[in-house]
Amino acid sequence: MAEETIGVGLLGYAFMGKAHSNAYKTLPYMTWPPPYRPQLVSIAGRNKEAVAEAAQRYGFEGYVTDWRELVQDDRIALFDNSGPNSLHTEPSIAAAEAGKHVICEKPLGRDAEESHEAWQRVDAAGVKHMCAFNYRFVPAVRLARQMIEAGELGEIFHFRGRYLQEWAVDPDSPLVWRLSKAAAGSGALGDLGAHVIDLARYLLGQEVTTVSALTTTFIEEREGTKVDVDDAIEAAVEFSGGALGTLEASRFCRGRRNGLGFEINGSMGSIAFNLERLNELDVYMTGSEPGASAQGFRNVLVSEADHPFWEWWWPRGHIIGWEHTFVHELHHLLSAIRDDGDVAPHGATFEDGYRCAEVCDAVLRSAESGRREEISYRD
Repeated sequence: MAEETIGVGLLGYAFMGKAHSNAYKTLPYMTWPPPYRPQLVSIAGRNKEAVAEAAQRYGFEGYVTDWRELVQDDRIALFDNSGPNSLHTEPSIAAAEAGKHVICEKPLGRDAEESHEAWQRVDAAGVKHMCAFNYRFVPAVRLARQMIEAGELGEIFHFRGRYLQEWAVDPDSPLVWRLSKAAAGSGALGDLGAHVIDLARYLLGQEVTTVSALTTTFIEEREGTKVDVDDAIEAAVEFSGGALGTLEASRFCRGRRNGLGFEINGSMGSIAFNLERLNELDVYMTGSEPGASAQGFRNVLVSEADHPFWEWWWPRGHIIGWEHTFVHELHHLLSAIRDDGDVAPHGATFEDGYRCAEVCDAVLRSAESGRREEISYRD
């Protein structure tokens, strides 16, 4: 029996467009039977030559240079917004109000105001919506969430999260859009820190209530133009359940290619994760609980048949990679569309994207004021 298809329109053909396209093509044969077989209808980008090449390379039937044509295309049921931050809000809202389901890369908006509008209007349209925080779909991260939900760590005391890269440390690096406030909204904060904030909320199940932060711009001018976003941020935060946390994001860390990591400490144990070893979770348990260890942390290879997402992949020990997180993420969204199910709690909705943006805004306010800032969330 031929599986049902779903038409996909993709905005953006660069880094994230490539990652999403790869997932759409991998999903049908690896997650068999798929919830839908993605039909890659059309891809949008401003550079005609580049987007035409991307359409051919990724396997899209056609291409356009105006994202509005994707919104108007009746063949498209799922709008995938992988464009730059400045194009996250308006196209996502337009697609939803045209009746299309929407997945939008993070951050949802350049600030909390944009993100709130996107959440409110897209949710009111009655479509399924997801903010693409793909690290929720790392098997080791999902296992960590399961352990915390099951109470295996006991009362949570601390969350320490960091996302460190090195690509901006060279003063001769080009002035890409990620270094412009008008295009990106913020720098390392929205680019990297947003992932840390989302993981903290997702894993602990608690909201950030206060933040005390520092930000800096190490290289203030590139190619004769002022850099008006942060290069690095450090923040101390308080969570609604009483835990304390630290959040760090920087694009100036030599040797750190993609260093996302966290450690969570509870009354009965601790867990630690490093994305550069994404198939592993370090676990320490006390007492007689399952997996207890009296000898310190033990390294768990998250590749067993009963581990999250592993039913689609390989025999134990045959590890997977970063690109597979997008397969898991899109499978989750397509299943919610097929079954009319909820994207939350494991998928990040536009509400999650908005709440993350409120924390980001509070980080910037605190850095400017020099004071601890309280965070209030709009309904």
